[in-house]
Amino acid sequence: MPGHELRLSSPPGFRFPTLSALDHGARTLDAREEQFQTVEFDTRDLRVARAGGRVRHHSVDGWVVELTGGDPPVPRPRLSIPGDTGPPPERVVDLVAALTRGEPLQPAARLRTLRRRVPLVDGAGAPVGELVEDEVSVLEGVHLAARYRELRVAVDETAPDGLAAMLATRLQAAGAGPADSTPPIVRALGWRALDPPDVSPETVGGDASAGDAVRAAIATSVARLLRHDPGVRIGDDPEDVHQARVAARRLRSDLRTFRSLLDAEWNAGLREELRWLGAELGTVRDTEVLTDRLQGRLTALPAEDGADAAPLLRRLAERWDAGRAELLAALRSPRYLQLLDRLVRAAREPALLPEAAEPAAAVLPPLVAGPWRHLRDAVEGLDEEPADPALHEIRIRAKRCRYAAEAVAPVVGKPAREFARAVAAVQDVLGEHQDAVVAEHWLRAVAGTAGARESFVAGELTALERDAAARARDEWGDVWRATRRKRLRAWL
Repeated sequence: MPGHELRLSSPPGFRFPTLSALDHGARTLDAREEQFQTVEFDTRDLRVARAGGRVRHHSVDGWVVELTGGDPPVPRPRLSIPGDTGPPPERVVDLVAALTRGEPLQPAARLRTLRRRVPLVDGAGAPVGELVEDEVSVLEGVHLAARYRELRVAVDETAPDGLAAMLATRLQAAGAGPADSTPPIVRALGWRALDPPDVSPETVGGDASAGDAVRAAIATSVARLLRHDPGVRIGDDPEDVHQARVAARRLRSDLRTFRSLLDAEWNAGLREELRWLGAELGTVRDTEVLTDRLQGRLTALPAEDGADAAPLLRRLAERWDAGRAELLAALRSPRYLQLLDRLVRAAREPALLPEAAEPAAAVLPPLVAGPWRHLRDAVEGLDEEPADPALHEIRIRAKRCRYAAEAVAPVVGKPAREFARAVAAVQDVLGEHQDAVVAEHWLRAVAGTAGARESFVAGELTALERDAAARARDEWGDVWRATRRKRLRAWL
């Protein structure tokens, strides 16, 4: 594995200097040449490239998909999918479906590469790296549109210290130049590949209009959903399902918060579709949460009892498989693609009412006061020993209040962020309570249909969950009293 890599440009007429014997006890072997072709695929308006992705077919490696994910976005590991050249296979199309949204992937560029590899070995003949020279021809049909050459010096961690720098000096003395900073995707597709993506959240400040804040809030969550959609389809990281669900829930909450600034019919239709998407994501996410929770609880049991929990975990795995199959069917449905198109349009041009043209600093704080009053009144209306569903309702209201505060925080600033953190603490402690209640109910239901050993372990886990719920009940009152401090609400 390379420990260090340097890139240089290879201008016309450049020739490798004599490198058969090098300092540091290293030497080169005979060069090897190989040729391969790459076809870049994208939509006509380069939706994949503009979102930071890439789809290509390599004559040796097959199909390669590169995407970004996470918050903030970072490159995902590239995905290699076997297959011959031609129309992209279904798996490739599926991975970028949230970006293309039904627009076909088609050849966007064809590249032919002549690669010359010069192996590097140490004094004992063991490989320590290589020099690589690529000559890339960009084709339009059968005609040459552009050509460029570049050099790469890659040395392993076992290479002698200073070998890479010494090779770079020798190559530069022979005429190699500094690396071209032009991104490879631009060389293939042109500068349009760096145009903004379909959804590009913008920063808003204190002088923004209310409509600007609405647009920014919607765009932020839509961008999050688009980033995590491929990960949901891949299915190897629970965080992707979690973040996609958060995006759907936050969008729905923000549309509720800003409903006085939005066309009612437009708003209601979008919120209903987001409710559907949240439910589709919910089964998988709830199963992941329960599985992770019970796996953590097993560490508190005797080893022999923990081993008897395997049937419980298999039940959850089967539920996850079934839920994932239903989720993937939903993500591959026309309904979902139509929803994504609506969300992209909403992120660009939400259906704002004239009131949205007013200054955000004046319009937005009262929109948070409403969710706060609903939360406060619900808490004050609780029985002395509230039932579990009543505490769950408080948690839901706390989440709505928190989302509302976070939606206006870019305009209001620190006071809104502090208020949101305080309300989030209520949501968290009651979230722990609800998770414990859900786990206990599931374990009780399973125990009624399980064998003796499985039922015994389910009983042990039930006791742990009951204790966790009781602790959360004891804690939440103190957390709520801290949230009610008047200082936190002075800006409302």
